[in-house]
Amino acid sequence: MSIETRLKDMGIILPVPVVPVANYVPFVLTGSLLVISGQLPLVDGQLPAPFKGQIGAEVDEANGRAAARQCAINVIAQIKAATGDLDHVKRIVRLGGFINAAPSFTTLPAIMNGASDLMVDLFGEAGRHARTTVGAHLPMSAAVEVEAMVELK
Repeated sequence: MSIETRLKDMGIILPVPVVPVANYVPFVLTGSLLVISGQLPLVDGQLPAPFKGQIGAEVDEANGRAAARQCAINVIAQIKAATGDLDHVKRIVRLGGFINAAPSFTTLPAIMNGASDLMVDLFGEAGRHARTTVGAHLPMSAAVEVEAMVELK
């Protein structure tokens, strides 16, 4: 089954990828390695209120996981923009997750699972990846940001 078919079956419609607002590019392709710049949980180019603020303060855990999932959807949209076809993905190599968390919030990995679970659900074994999850202050007070490294066929 194609990745596009899986997306459709999951009810996911990829957004138009967001254009960077600073001095960087949304992705770099070098050889068979595709590196995707950090993606915020934007929906229609906007940061929804449930995805804005610190997790464990203004943002609850469920919305934190949903924000990470939305970041992953935006990563996938960038992959498609870079390759034209998601079936060119050989493996999701690595995800980097940045979590805007209150100082007392310590379960950052559970939040990042929102992105990781989507990659595995969509790409199967090829979606299993190495991962880093760190606490950070993020642009626009976003709750989560996710970057990726992808190997292409």
